[in-house]
Amino acid sequence: MTRVIAATVLLLALAAVPYTLGPVAEQPLIGLFSLVALATLWNLLAGFAGLTSFGQQAYLGIGAYALYLLAARGLDPFLGIPLAALVAGAVAVPVSFPVLRLSGGHFAVATWVLAEIFRLAVTLSPALGGNTGVALPGLGGYEPLVRQAVTYWWALGLAACSVLGVWLLARGGFGLRARAVQSDPVAAASSGVRVDRTRRWAYCLAASGTGAVGALLFVYTLYVQPGSIFGVQYSVSMMFMVLIGGIGTIEGPVAGALIFFGLQQALSGYGPWYLVLLGAVAIAVTLFAPRGLWGRLGRPVFPIGYRLE
Repeated sequence: MTRVIAATVLLLALAAVPYTLGPVAEQPLIGLFSLVALATLWNLLAGFAGLTSFGQQAYLGIGAYALYLLAARGLDPFLGIPLAALVAGAVAVPVSFPVLRLSGGHFAVATWVLAEIFRLAVTLSPALGGNTGVALPGLGGYEPLVRQAVTYWWALGLAACSVLGVWLLARGGFGLRARAVQSDPVAAASSGVRVDRTRRWAYCLAASGTGAVGALLFVYTLYVQPGSIFGVQYSVSMMFMVLIGGIGTIEGPVAGALIFFGLQQALSGYGPWYLVLLGAVAIAVTLFAPRGLWGRLGRPVFPIGYRLE
């Protein structure tokens, strides 16, 4: 009960930021909340279902361009975010059948190739702006401060729903099945676990949530290009956050997102050395805390298992 009250108070305090701290705090927090959602969703795949993906940026792009098509037909972009998530999830269903036949490194490379296929398809489509990208229509009726505040609340909502949703999944029957599939798919199948269905649910749910984040990023930036939204740097960032925070935990991706965000703010002025320093941090954490910083130092805030006393 104490944790629920603390989480509720924190969410209410964060929701009040547009009224208290204003745009100065909103802009960086939108980025932070997007990172939390992305890291949490990637952890659903890799940390619980054992699916290491290098191609989740495919669904960022699908969500963004789905929002463009919806907004171009007159739908309010903010109302289009959940619909863009549904589109991304719907696209993931047929895609999951071929890619989930693979595992390990083959699966990771296949997802990357898939993202590149989607990028090329958008680049060659004049209706989607081709390589030059498109601007988001439909936000002209919003004052800039109002638009940014609503974008902030959407970002906060997506981050909160991602963490809460993955926690509920992980501590329920799906979490048990996913852990079994991750540990030993053959043994899980012999115990009655439907391995393909479990992996497909994880893949499609992560794709849907990632599509929502892609749509949100489009609303925030007001412009999208295939070369950026389909960039592999998004998957690299997701992996970095989850590994340094703690894979297979609920708190780890949140901690990893906070660390990654802090490093971005502190080191971005160092040019190419920024990437070198990020790599050094990743190597150090991998060597001295293989389970991530939260796995080594933190205690569960969102327990997902049971402990015998």
